[in-house]
Amino acid sequence: MTLPTGIAIYFIVWWVCLFVVLPFGVRNAHEEGVAVGEGHESGAPVAPKLLKKVIATTVLSAVVFVLIWGQMTYGWIGFADIPFLGNLIH
Repeated sequence: MTLPTGIAIYFIVWWVCLFVVLPFGVRNAHEEGVAVGEGHESGAPVAPKLLKKVIATTVLSAVVFVLIWGQMTYGWIGFADIPFLGNLIH
């Protein structure tokens, strides 16, 4: 894997992981018992904690990227190793 390819894959994995992490711990105004002013969305998060989510996303995406890199470099799992796909290759 070349460096630009690795950066591109990490970038895509980071964004996918961000969308996985974003919903965790979100509470809206109704759940928190906070009054919502006119013109404000009642479903918006009260405290989104974005810095914690960016850090968690970075750690999660690093782990996923290492797994992808290992698979691409060493080929840990092949089609023959997957039971229902092994018969299709022969």
